[in-house]
Amino acid sequence: MTDSIIKYLQFEKRSSANTVLAYRTDLLQFQDFLKQIFHETKIQSADYGMIRSWIVSLVESGIDAPSVNRKIACLRTFFKYLMRQEIIIKDPMMKIRVLKTKKKLPAFVKEGDMVNLLDNNKVFEDSFSGSRDQLILELFYGTGIRLSELINLRESNVDFRNQTIKVLGKRNKERVIPFANPLVLIIKRYVEMKRKSVESKTDLLFVTDNGNPCYPMMINRIVKSYLSAFTSADKKSPHVLRHTYATHLLNKGAEINAVKDLLGHSSLAATQVYTHNSMEKLKKAFDQAHPKA
Repeated sequence: MTDSIIKYLQFEKRSSANTVLAYRTDLLQFQDFLKQIFHETKIQSADYGMIRSWIVSLVESGIDAPSVNRKIACLRTFFKYLMRQEIIIKDPMMKIRVLKTKKKLPAFVKEGDMVNLLDNNKVFEDSFSGSRDQLILELFYGTGIRLSELINLRESNVDFRNQTIKVLGKRNKERVIPFANPLVLIIKRYVEMKRKSVESKTDLLFVTDNGNPCYPMMINRIVKSYLSAFTSADKKSPHVLRHTYATHLLNKGAEINAVKDLLGHSSLAATQVYTHNSMEKLKKAFDQAHPKA
């Protein structure tokens, strides 16, 4: 049954590779638990008590609430799939509730820190790698794309005339994102240096010094190394730059539905979390300026 739902996620729901891997891992983990504790080999035979026991064991092992909730969501999807296929007649997840979690505001980099980083001519080396690193940071901050979207960008996805890039997001949904005029020269400079300096083995936009496709750990390392020199923010990652993009847009008065579309969110609820950061900024302005504050 595990293979069956994995195919369903891949080809019908068109879930991302990371989502599919997470579901496979969670289902196999649950299946191992059933074998060890209940001597049950069929995951579709699990009942409410077995599922609850697994959740309790996860909590007792020290796994945080968001991770446990992701596993609960995985089982919920799995058993709903079994119901639709008429493999089971009762959903054992009906009484299962997610764990309470503390809401965390998205981490972001201050506007001044981003300006100091990206507008500093001494930060990036005059080389292929320096040009590549600059473009990586500029694209994350200038378009808000995800790490997976950046890695899969192709040169043909860049439309210089309309100043847009086409990305393939979650569930293989395409979206077109505009970018600012200064990025045109930065992209063209990088592409030119790439053709002169590297024998590329792929049509992907970003490649390593050896011409191979860039990979997540490498991009994370690049982003962290540059951000570390310009910000004291606790988190320094590509996703933080995505948060920064959204937060700065809203701080400057962007309409929330427009930000939703730019980020590729499927619902407004996912975008609304960024309004909390904007509200915190407004509160600070009030506290500092209002006589009655």
